[in-house]
Amino acid sequence: MATQDWVMATAILISLYACLILFFVIRGALKTKSLQDYAVGSQTFPPVVVGLSLAASITSAATFIINPGFIALYGISGVISFAIMLPLGVFISLSVLTRKFRKQGTKLSAITLAQWIGKRYGNAGFSFFFAILSLLLITFMVLICVGMTKVLAQALNADEAYVLTGLIVFVFGYMMFGGANSLAYTNAIQAVLMLIVAVILLGSGYDHFSEGIHGFLDKLTAIDPALTGITNPGSYLFRDYFEIFVCAFIVGIAIVCQPHIMTRSLLLKDDKDVTTYLTSAIIVEAIFFAVVIIGLYARIQFPDLMIDGKPIPMDGIVSAYVVAEFPVWMGLIVILGLLSAGLSTLEGLIQSLSTTVSSDLLQPIIAVITKRNITDAEMPFWTNKVVIIGLAIVTGILSWQQIVSPSLSVGIFAQNGVYAYFSTAFMPILMGVFLPDTKLRAPTIAAIVAVIVYFSVSYGGITWYMQAAVRNPAIPATFAIIASVITGFTFYKLQKKSEPNA
Repeated sequence: MATQDWVMATAILISLYACLILFFVIRGALKTKSLQDYAVGSQTFPPVVVGLSLAASITSAATFIINPGFIALYGISGVISFAIMLPLGVFISLSVLTRKFRKQGTKLSAITLAQWIGKRYGNAGFSFFFAILSLLLITFMVLICVGMTKVLAQALNADEAYVLTGLIVFVFGYMMFGGANSLAYTNAIQAVLMLIVAVILLGSGYDHFSEGIHGFLDKLTAIDPALTGITNPGSYLFRDYFEIFVCAFIVGIAIVCQPHIMTRSLLLKDDKDVTTYLTSAIIVEAIFFAVVIIGLYARIQFPDLMIDGKPIPMDGIVSAYVVAEFPVWMGLIVILGLLSAGLSTLEGLIQSLSTTVSSDLLQPIIAVITKRNITDAEMPFWTNKVVIIGLAIVTGILSWQQIVSPSLSVGIFAQNGVYAYFSTAFMPILMGVFLPDTKLRAPTIAAIVAVIVYFSVSYGGITWYMQAAVRNPAIPATFAIIASVITGFTFYKLQKKSEPNA
């Protein structure tokens, strides 16, 4: 339980932080006149600012709040997966995909990932398919809302229902107006706060290393020998080398194929800015990914994962650690960073998902009803606000369900939706970027195969991995991506053979 000083100081700080956010939202809203302005902005952003924005957007409440809980439960095996292999895949994928995606995104005048796919392959139906599929990303919004609710409720000694409601009303409310024009700057500020907090969190366990790394590992081994193994057979996510090394790496490569990540490069105004953008993003992001190590600190702090005689929920381990470990003034900085980690990605998701629903779902439907083509510039801006209200309601209901009865962690719930999405989007994006002569057939079949394989493995209990009480979403994602890659390239080769001049 937080002391009265904690509660009062947290309330004041959150109020000031909210005012700062609203300043940038109002500033951005004044320059947002259309759906296109909302999606990609109407002003020039420095590449470092966009890079920080990307780093903050990739890193979410999952990295700072939820994933350290997995590390507290399962140890070093989780650190290898979440802090080494997955980031390695992310950085390679970003470096390879960004330049070509940005060039084509600018050329095609696409403001959403679904729109980019539809225009790239000259098929509105394909765009519509990915717009529907993007609704799976609501699960990630749920994860972030749950994570931030846990942190705030712990610091304020408040009921989680009230905290969740206030959080959703505030964040979704201000995101109805600013869009990309405010997002880049709020994300950059959040990234700086997150960077400060990452250093504080990583340094908070320095005393555990008084006897060196071996001494630190000995403390973990004394609690549970499985915590220091490269694999953890008793876990649900890190049972063997395939899960830890192969799945994490493949997921890292494909995870960048999400709207709020891929389209961030479209905020840049010049191709020469891409190197600076990527360099700043990757350096900062590497530090962010390392934050999961605090899960090991938390396990030493709470060896039996109990506090005041009660078990700590996995999603609440970081919150409990912060309140127990830090004095009020430093704890407030940490809480601000944790909230920034959540807000940065949540804002990006709201912006990209609402734009996708407005532009790629509603716009075609309105066009059919009115029997005329409607451009993004002609699309009524108020429809985007209505969509955000709808997303807020759905997110709120699902978030409360995950707070009341999670399956181990809200992280599993979120991964199921997000992993299904980027597993399906991976090959259409990869082929669209690197194989300019690819026709519609190959990426379409590859996407369909990915959907079928993902949900068949996940919910059909295929492979022994899926027989556990909690199913690791990285397993079906890996198989779906592999199957999609094989299918996509097979049909591409068949396409080339069937061409007259092949």
